[in-house]
Amino acid sequence: MGKVQFVKIEGREIAVMPRAEYERLLARARDEDAGTRRLVRRARAKIARGEEVALPKDVADRMAAGENPIRIAREWRGLTQVALAAAAGMGQGYLSDLEGGRRKGQTDVLARIAQALDVPLDMLVP
Repeated sequence: MGKVQFVKIEGREIAVMPRAEYERLLARARDEDAGTRRLVRRARAKIARGEEVALPKDVADRMAAGENPIRIAREWRGLTQVALAAAAGMGQGYLSDLEGGRRKGQTDVLARIAQALDVPLDMLVP
């Protein structure tokens, strides 16, 4: 990195740098923007193919906060425990235990719940 100088002009502090350094930073920003565009295109294509699920921000925030992913997905999909349990072929009490953290749930059970909720299995595994 070249030498950067800071000067005050009209009460504002301005950074002054060699042109080559400015052009290097500009090229790097363009590369990062191109990389971001590629990531967004790939994500949108996966969503369109049904390989990914686009979550509303409030759902993602709840998951990030550590709430039970089965409960979050069920509520997001607008299902009651009774309806989800029936769709996944299990009792409501068992589903309640899963949502309450009293049981872990085997992979086959979580897979049935994921299918009933139309979400990827890995979304339900904390």
